Amino acid sequence: MVHLRRLLGLAVALLLILLTPTPGWTITAPELRGAGANAVIKPDMHGRQLQAVEYIKADLAGVDLSASNLTGAVFNTSNLSGADLRGAVLRDVVAFASRFNGADLRNAVLENGLFMQSSFTDARISGADFTDAVVDRSQLPQLCQRADGHNSITDRDTRASLNCPQPKG
Repeated sequence: MVHLRRLLGLAVALLLILLTPTPGWTITAPELRGAGANAVIKPDMHGRQLQAVEYIKADLAGVDLSASNLTGAVFNTSNLSGADLRGAVLRDVVAFASRFNGADLRNAVLENGLFMQSSFTDARISGADFTDAVVDRSQLPQLCQRADGHNSITDRDTRASLNCPQPKG
């Protein structure tokens, strides 16, 4: 009986040790990480390697991110209005409630991106590749009105990548 109690006590102690979070293992929501969660923002970030960076409530309006690799980046409620994203690679991006209004996305690669509740009003999208990207249904008609061109990086047509209906004519 004493051995069983000791064994049970050791098992409980081991569970407590294993279940107690350590600082390196703690996961926090991006909003709770504070301003330090935002990657550095400069007006000219052309051609940078910015894979998996996080921009939470960031002001990237007018920033030059052209030809940058933003694969796996997170844009949570960020403002990219007027940003230059020409030729940028935004594969597997998560952009929740972010604004790409007036952004230049010509020849950008947005494959597999998640753009829930994000807006693209007046964005320039000629040659952009949205293959398998999730874009709010309310944004698709206006994107399809402006969709034209061919992406030189992926060899795909913009209209086809958005699954736009064929123009009547």
